Amino acid sequence: MTHPRLPARRGGGSGTWWSKAVLRAVEEAAFGEKDLRTGRALARAGAVGSITVSDGGAVAAVTDGHDAWTVEVTVPVLDDSDAAAFTELVAAESGRIAALLAGQLPHAFVEAVEEAGVELLPYGGELGSACTCDGWLDPCPHALAVLTQLAWLIQGDPFVLTHLRGLSRDRVMRDLHRITRPAVDVESQGDSTSSEATDPDAVDDLVIAEDAAVRAARLLEQDRPFDAW
Repeated sequence: MTHPRLPARRGGGSGTWWSKAVLRAVEEAAFGEKDLRTGRALARAGAVGSITVSDGGAVAAVTDGHDAWTVEVTVPVLDDSDAAAFTELVAAESGRIAALLAGQLPHAFVEAVEEAGVELLPYGGELGSACTCDGWLDPCPHALAVLTQLAWLIQGDPFVLTHLRGLSRDRVMRDLHRITRPAVDVESQGDSTSSEATDPDAVDDLVIAEDAAVRAARLLEQDRPFDAW
């Protein structure tokens, strides 16, 4: 998915707890304060072009003076078992998918994910990058600018984070339907032996989420202010 260029901005705000966690990872990845300041300045100046996010990474162009460089950043994707565990945890409690679609990442949910052994929020050592500039540091300031703007995107849409981990919005919704579909089939047959997977609250969430996903996608396409550094 391609996210349009973010406009230039001044200063920063408080952000969300999960965007702060991603920005801390960016700090950890930087080799020095000077590079980090330069990367932040480029991000705030609107020097990063549209960002294309895919499973395990993102690509963007960064303008620096009269030059433009292509940056690719990488984040490890979840393996199949971790991806399945993530989806099951989303479906396990009423309201979680609605929160994600509303642009929220509940702290209790992330704690449950971590307790299950699934790494959702990245740490500095996981953030890789490559840039066409002649700098030898990884990440260079251009990559730090892209990573900073990714944190801003994640602030407004946690599905950017899950996509980097290999779970796009479409895949999450598809996997949730696969989990709850048997529940709908059993209930339609009047079977009284349904398991916890047939929780009507979970089914209701999926019905509501289909409509909410469309509305959320429209909102995310509009210009929205981001609190950031």
